[in-house]
Amino acid sequence: MDTNTHNKKYHLGVFLWVIVTLAVGLVAGMVSRPDAWYSALSKPVWNPPAWIFAPVWILLYTLMGIAAGFIWQRRVISPSPLALSLYVIQLILNIIWPLIFFCMRNPGLAFAEICLLWIAIVATIFIFWRIYLPAGFLLIPYLLWVSFAVVLNFTIWRMNISAA
Repeated sequence: MDTNTHNKKYHLGVFLWVIVTLAVGLVAGMVSRPDAWYSALSKPVWNPPAWIFAPVWILLYTLMGIAAGFIWQRRVISPSPLALSLYVIQLILNIIWPLIFFCMRNPGLAFAEICLLWIAIVATIFIFWRIYLPAGFLLIPYLLWVSFAVVLNFTIWRMNISAA
């Protein structure tokens, strides 16, 4: 295989992982739209404005997809089905959180779920680091944002415990 063909396949693989990850984000975003229930919840003063979530998540999902693409490209050199399996698991957990929080309107259960998501992200970062260090680093902003979301979810849950 010539270098040009290899580069095209490499970029196509990364591009496809970005598209798949953004599609997951689209699904999560569609069920995360704030409604009257969410608007009525007590929230901390440091709760971000609604407009910030879409651009932040687009950036994060893009970085996540690039990281997964890098790992997928290295599957021949460093085969690790666990790496992409963990990645897919954390994507599934990522979709489940807004379903629990916004659709089921259950911040307590959503808090438990987002803690599992956080653990899955940490595990994914560690295994990605072992395969390709930059892929692990690309997930750090995601971990930071979800860490903030864990605290926010917990705070909203505690502030509204009597309303549940």
